[in-house]
Amino acid sequence: MSATPVYTVKAAPVAGPYSQAIKTPTAIYCSGQIPCDAAGNLVEGTIQEKTATCIGNLQAVLEEAGSAIAKVVKVNVFLTDMVNFADMNEEYAKWFTHKPARSCVAVKQLPKGVDVEIECIALP
Repeated sequence: MSATPVYTVKAAPVAGPYSQAIKTPTAIYCSGQIPCDAAGNLVEGTIQEKTATCIGNLQAVLEEAGSAIAKVVKVNVFLTDMVNFADMNEEYAKWFTHKPARSCVAVKQLPKGVDVEIECIALP
C-alpha cells in the first residue's frame, strides 16, 4: 500500500518532523492543526476564531490531497480548557454539517501554548 505525504502552503506550516497529512488509497490522515496562519503566525481572538482557523487549515490540507471537509469521517479535538467546549462546538458545527464521528478531550498543554488543536481522517 502506498502512503504519500501531503503539503500545502495554504495551511499552517508543520512545527516538527511530520507531514501535514498522509494520503493512502483508502484514507487521508491529517495531522493536528493549531490556530496558526499559513505564514506561521498564531491567530489571536475567540475560541470560535481559533477553531475556524484550525478547520480552515484542515480544509486546505484535504483539498491538496484531493479530498474535502465533507469527506471527513473522524475528528479529534483537543482543548486545554473544557470551558471552551460549547463555543468550539458552535463554530465546529458550521464546518462539519455532516456530523462525522468525533472525540473531544481536555489536555494539559498544546504546542506553542495554543488552546485548541484539531485533527481528522477523511476519505480520498
